[in-house]
Amino acid sequence: MNQSIVKANTTYTAAIADICAAGWKQTVEGKLSQEYQTKNVDFWYNHEKVYHDIKAGLYSHVALFNSEAVGVIGGAMTGPNVGEIFVLYVDETYRYKGIGKRLLEVFTKQQIDSGATEQWVSVQDENQRGIPFYEARGFLYQKEKNSITDTGEKQVSLRYSRQLD
Repeated sequence: MNQSIVKANTTYTAAIADICAAGWKQTVEGKLSQEYQTKNVDFWYNHEKVYHDIKAGLYSHVALFNSEAVGVIGGAMTGPNVGEIFVLYVDETYRYKGIGKRLLEVFTKQQIDSGATEQWVSVQDENQRGIPFYEARGFLYQKEKNSITDTGEKQVSLRYSRQLD
């Protein structure tokens, strides 16, 4: 098994789009309408947007398994000492093999090197893949964030943070 974490680049555009679209849809399955899911995926994970977001540095690392992209992480510094994770998804075939953990470690080191002393993430409420993953890595629940989608549905995100050494 040949696993590695590499810097994201535009050659991975299609794979990143597919991994993120599938992962996000799984987190909102049964919570948000098919109409909203389709609109959201078409907006955030179309190849042109993903390509530009890779160029902008918003997708930072890709996990490779035998040179196939199977996971992705991205985010940004949102304050002088504050890092945020925007996406962390692993193809379901490769979950529970330490890939997400390794992506988070590499990304966190990058944010620490950029001056982050705290790190934030939003997780869909009741996301039983994401919540235990982040809590096991020292993230603490901070608050609930409610919003209304453009299709009129209530969306609930849970905000977590952790202090970085």
